[in-house]
Amino acid sequence: MAILNFQQNGTGTNLLLIHGLFGSLENLNMVAKGLADNFCITNIDVRNHGHSFHERNMNYPDLAQDVIDTLDHLAIDNTAILGHSMGGKIAMQVALDFPNRVNKLIIADIAPVTYPPHHAKIIDGLLSLDLCQLKNRKEADKQLAHFVEEVGVRQFLLRNLTTKDGVLSFKCHLQNIADCYKQIICGYQGSKHYDKPTLFIKGGNSNYIGSEHRTIISTLFPSSKAKIIQGAGHWLHAEKTSAFNKIVNNFLLE
Repeated sequence: MAILNFQQNGTGTNLLLIHGLFGSLENLNMVAKGLADNFCITNIDVRNHGHSFHERNMNYPDLAQDVIDTLDHLAIDNTAILGHSMGGKIAMQVALDFPNRVNKLIIADIAPVTYPPHHAKIIDGLLSLDLCQLKNRKEADKQLAHFVEEVGVRQFLLRNLTTKDGVLSFKCHLQNIADCYKQIICGYQGSKHYDKPTLFIKGGNSNYIGSEHRTIISTLFPSSKAKIIQGAGHWLHAEKTSAFNKIVNNFLLE
């Protein structure tokens, strides 16, 4: 049994939060804080991320099993699940493989499809960092800028850095993530469907969910509906936290 690193807070019915690629449970803390009055929230680190265990395998059925093993450890028989990006793909896999364990599903800005590889520069940039020679995050940011132009993206990625005995290291297992990248970009490979209430939330400025995805979404999740947060991109929960939390809260309380 593989138990993921987790944090819990709040009271009420259960809600599980799953972060995206290169993230950690910290990324959804603003969501957790905003919903803790109405829900008992479990926030997890996916394998090879944060403080969870490391494995050189990231296929979605196994990532879903990690979630189930963690829920079993916590004696949570049934929960709503919210997942962002890669975390949304994990959440969908859990609901499709273990529908009796999931009462409602919320997917933030991702579809159950295979995406073209588009993180190559990010992975190359992170792997190029010589952490033994870098003194701080500012120096790492300067080097990473040769690969990643967007300041906000670099800041997000470098939250993975930690310092121990004066030496920088990554909390995530970067090499495992790089080796498993082809698995991470894959779409759903099965033929099951999940009939319970499902909500897809799209950032209005993001192209991760498009009209070309409607058919597969409605096939796999026939009881799904969608909301769009205008003015938000892929990190919609961070860019428009109040609007995002209001949509999630209203859906879960329906």
